[in-house]
Amino acid sequence: MNTIELPNGRKIGPGQPCFLIAEIGINHNGSVELALRLIEEAVKAGFDAVKFQKRTPELCTPRDQWDIMRDTPWGRMRYIDYRYKVELGEAEYAAIDRFARQHNIVWFASCWDEPSVDFIEQFNVPLYKAASASLTDISLLKKKKATGKPLIISTGMSTMEEIEAAVDAVGTDNLLIAHATSAYPCAVNELNLRMIQTLQQRYPEVPIGYSGHETGLATTLAAVALGACFVERHVTLDRAMWGSDQAASVEPVGMARLVRDIRDIEAALGDGIKRVYESEMGQRQKLRRVK
Repeated sequence: MNTIELPNGRKIGPGQPCFLIAEIGINHNGSVELALRLIEEAVKAGFDAVKFQKRTPELCTPRDQWDIMRDTPWGRMRYIDYRYKVELGEAEYAAIDRFARQHNIVWFASCWDEPSVDFIEQFNVPLYKAASASLTDISLLKKKKATGKPLIISTGMSTMEEIEAAVDAVGTDNLLIAHATSAYPCAVNELNLRMIQTLQQRYPEVPIGYSGHETGLATTLAAVALGACFVERHVTLDRAMWGSDQAASVEPVGMARLVRDIRDIEAALGDGIKRVYESEMGQRQKLRRVK
């Protein structure tokens, strides 16, 4: 098994604490102030990292959708103009970089196109993610892998053959794979958490994790109990806010509960070696009639 080690010394892999990622994505709605508040909430909750999404709108938005008029928080506008509204630029990411470093939390991004990789590289992030939508974009996967940083690939909306083709293209070195189902929010009967174990068996040398888009926390906790080495959940200040990802996101109270419960599960799982604990000795002496 390849354990991934980040520059801050944090390791991701079996036997390590689950690496917890707060996916801010575009839930900041183009506001750097909101982005910083979300980072602050992730720090308070105890997450290891926050993640953003970076796009070049004219490359990531199909041309036939550019001129479609949409209702947005800024009024009615062309879809391409809206896509630009929710993107953060160099000054905003510089502020994010400073804030994250000051608060000792890792930040990184899912880059949806190759120029966005070049853009994010200026901040020397410690790892990258490829969104499920990018799994078959082999050129983009290789662009991220060429940075020399660890790469998480997410596997929602993908066949097993597509996953295997992506892994074959980039290799298993410095790779992490996240099981996911790309519905927002996702119904519990489509989460298919046993895929975590399927991927563990198929790629025993790769840390396997979980990117969840469900409502509630219980199923994410189950993913950790099934052996997910890292977990990613979308986060928000208010699930009623504008945005397609908000409904499948976790609010601050839930963020803290999720981290707490994951750490409790890790402590409870133990090492699988049977022992008699000191706390049991009184009961053993009192209740055991045959020794």
